[in-house]
Amino acid sequence: MLTLYHCNGARSMRSLWLLNEMGIDFELKELTFSMEGLRTPEYLAISPLGRVPCLVDGDVAVFESGAIAQYLGEHYDPEGKLHRPVGHAERTEWLIWLHYAETMAVHGASLVQQRVFIAKEDRSPVVQKLESRRLEKSLEVVDKHLADRDYLLKSGFSTVDTNVGYSVHLAKGFVSLDPFPNVVKYYERISVRPAFIKAAASVPLNEQAPKRA
Repeated sequence: MLTLYHCNGARSMRSLWLLNEMGIDFELKELTFSMEGLRTPEYLAISPLGRVPCLVDGDVAVFESGAIAQYLGEHYDPEGKLHRPVGHAERTEWLIWLHYAETMAVHGASLVQQRVFIAKEDRSPVVQKLESRRLEKSLEVVDKHLADRDYLLKSGFSTVDTNVGYSVHLAKGFVSLDPFPNVVKYYERISVRPAFIKAAASVPLNEQAPKRA
């Protein structure tokens, strides 16, 4: 049986959401989002950097959410319901958005560091402003892309929506989605999906997203 290592509020929500969408039997192991929970010798033997997500399938351990998405598609979605295999007309576009999710998430991760893990007196207003603007720019790209479709691929909901969708979910904790009406509608669509609701946990933020001037 597949085993997913996950922390509430972490990027591993992508993999949990995808597994729920695929309807695959798996064991969920929730770890504490802390040095003590993620840096045990047992977990480091599975995930070398001690981060989540990590998917274990027999003797195979897959870390990085993008790699997990591809692995699950290639091994557990042969009909291509959510996956887009080599040779599929949407394969290139699917790959682009699968990896674009990381472009978005890296700015969100920087803001998490600034607003959650760094003491208030040590936070950098410059870094926060820069990363917020970069995050907004990344949302702008998604907003334009969604002008003529409900999901990132014209054919409908796919794996890339779980990965980019999580990045939108994270982004809304730091910036307002209001300037991006297509993203707002997109988030409304994905956030009512039963698999999203089942996987969703509170993103570990302690401040409200600022309104854009």
